[in-house]
Amino acid sequence: MSRFSKSLRDATPPAVAVELSAHHVAAASVELRSGKRVVRAHAVAPLPEGALVPSLTAANVRERDAVLAALKRVLEQVGNPRRIGLVIPDPVAKVSLVKFQQVPSKAQELDQLIRWQVRKAAPFAIEEAQVSFVTGAQASDGQEFIVSLAKRDIVAEYEGLCAEHGAHAGIVDLSTFNVINAILGGSGAPSGDWLLVNVAPDWASMAIVRAQELMFFRSRGAEGEGTLADLVHQTAMYYEDRLSGAGFSRVMLCGASAVGDAQSPDGALRRSLEERLGTTVNPVDPRSAAALTDRIDGSPALMDVLAPLVGMLVREGEAA
Repeated sequence: MSRFSKSLRDATPPAVAVELSAHHVAAASVELRSGKRVVRAHAVAPLPEGALVPSLTAANVRERDAVLAALKRVLEQVGNPRRIGLVIPDPVAKVSLVKFQQVPSKAQELDQLIRWQVRKAAPFAIEEAQVSFVTGAQASDGQEFIVSLAKRDIVAEYEGLCAEHGAHAGIVDLSTFNVINAILGGSGAPSGDWLLVNVAPDWASMAIVRAQELMFFRSRGAEGEGTLADLVHQTAMYYEDRLSGAGFSRVMLCGASAVGDAQSPDGALRRSLEERLGTTVNPVDPRSAAALTDRIDGSPALMDVLAPLVGMLVREGEAA
């Protein structure tokens, strides 16, 4: 299994994953039973509109007391863990794929080179940034790196919420990266070229993966221009023109229930993607990576909530 993002905070995998999003706080824990991963516990608490607003540059937490109250309820239901992995919304970070023909042998020099490369696109001073990166695809014309850049004080906002309830966020990472981790950590992971569409009411992200290598990533926040259909079209064109795409072996959708698709009799979002891409679109099912106990309802809405949490919990075992 490949991990696409070196965490915005580095540590060994946690026992509990927590997600803070604009519309809910969620948590889950996974344990081994007879050698198989099983979701041991999970909890979800809704947030009032506007309590948390994901942004790359502005303060995200607008109603701290409301977020803290929801977080408290969720943490209590999963055993008040002291160490967690924290999933945050994609718009909190800017993700770039950068390529170098020659890679410095020293880690410090590589870090400086990557910071110099991404500073031009950063909407704030690079000195204010939390920059993390992981090795990406190797090509004949160089080595690619997947770089995540977030404003340090905004990451600290999320960490501070957890710390107030005694939970240390040893790993902080983005929603879509962890949905990918859940897909790759499960049985029957896609081969060839595949596309993930990860949506929320206030943002949407697309990732093209070639087997286990991230080839393309784009996220559109609430303030972004264009519709999801535009993003799909642009992604498909990039795939054909720049990646010499021969067709997706699989297209996967996560988060549709949060934008009403699960309640739509004909699955309007899924159907529109199928029409645009000319192929079947399947929901992400985290049960391929961690099974559910009989007492846990396997509704589409819960699958969407669990996907990034399970992905956080099944990511590679070594520290970044």
